[in-house]
Amino acid sequence: MLLGHPAVWILTDDMYEHLVFGDFAFSTMAQASPALYERTLTMNGVSKAYAMTGWRIGYAGGPKPLIDAMRTVMGQTTSNAASISQWAAVEALNGPQDFIAPNAALFEERRDLVVSMLNQAAGLACPTPRGAFYVFPSCEGAIGKHAPSGRLIASDADFAGELLEAEGVSVVLGEAFGASPFFRVSYAASTALLEEACGRIQRFCGALR
Repeated sequence: MLLGHPAVWILTDDMYEHLVFGDFAFSTMAQASPALYERTLTMNGVSKAYAMTGWRIGYAGGPKPLIDAMRTVMGQTTSNAASISQWAAVEALNGPQDFIAPNAALFEERRDLVVSMLNQAAGLACPTPRGAFYVFPSCEGAIGKHAPSGRLIASDADFAGELLEAEGVSVVLGEAFGASPFFRVSYAASTALLEEACGRIQRFCGALR
């Protein structure tokens, strides 16, 4: 489709390229469609696969004229990343990579746990993601019911608010992504904490009337 619209440029976010599961094979847009290479800007960073969120390092690859223009704009509008962060990112990208696969496998185990437990919660339907460390279940089955507080759940925002009040579990409402009636749960946490949180979600959903 994009091949037929030469005026459209492509920006891809490949932050989760190493956190994919099962037989899913990652390919960036420029790799999958070489014909789009000259108008594709590929972004990446070290915050996810290398667990360096606080270092605030990202990078991009694309056509030289575009990169030159970005350098000109950013040179006048932003400060540079700290030298310590830059060298840490260099070591992360060029150093041993053998920890990435076991780390991804751990996330896959946690994904399976969370998906299973959420699908056992009354009124929820949780698809199985093929990468990253979030699940995005639907709470459509809870819409129209009443929370333990007695208030009506009319939206995913209501669901998230009532869940927080009743069980102390915080989720990100799908409305923030333009995707109601879904909500987002991160499984970048310990297995014990995820079991506790999902158990509380199950209890909350079971109490809806």
